Amino acid sequence: MSIQWKPSLEIGVEKIDQQHKIWFEKADKLFEAGKQGKTKEYIIQLFDYLDEYTKTHFKDEENYMLSINYPDYKIQKQLHDGFIEKLSKLRKDYENSGASISVIINANQFMLDWLIKHISSVDRKIGEYVNNNK
Repeated sequence: MSIQWKPSLEIGVEKIDQQHKIWFEKADKLFEAGKQGKTKEYIIQLFDYLDEYTKTHFKDEENYMLSINYPDYKIQKQLHDGFIEKLSKLRKDYENSGASISVIINANQFMLDWLIKHISSVDRKIGEYVNNNK
């Protein structure tokens, strides 16, 4: 199961959409590496990169929401914080158990659910808010 960007996930805010595309690419690369049995060090490097990229993206997205006085900022911030905690847990699970199939499947499913559901429902509201307040 790969994690692929779809144009239907665009929210209409170019900077955020571009970051979402890169996020999909990095998440897909991480899970492809796990499926292919890449070395633990390589996968840890991908986790590191994904963790840093996620924090950067969330910070940019949160700053954008603040700049437009987005009314659901606090909800988004809580969801972002929860995602970062879950990503950290997935990394620890991987470090503790290695590339077990259950860790890879759980991580892949979590990322796929988050990226598609969060972007298509929660983040989409940012774009709608911007378009409705032009």
